[in-house]
Amino acid sequence: MPSMNQKIFEMGFSVETVSVYLLCCSLADSDARISVKNLLGVWNATEDELNKGLNALEDRNILIRTVSDQEGNVFYRLAEFKDWV
Repeated sequence: MPSMNQKIFEMGFSVETVSVYLLCCSLADSDARISVKNLLGVWNATEDELNKGLNALEDRNILIRTVSDQEGNVFYRLAEFKDWV
């Protein structure tokens, strides 16, 4: 089942934040880890904009940070829709 939920388009996020969400869904659907490194490989705006989008999604419990390792790699998972705020 695809990860993407249409509700993301009704939540008032910026285009950049929705784009971050869609990229996260794409990674999840292809069984790739959702990480800053993997996102930067396909992100076409600034790293600062990526981080703002990630933070906005974390703030609404759409994206959950699971691990940050010693090398500075950050990993996420998508929350279930029922847990979004």
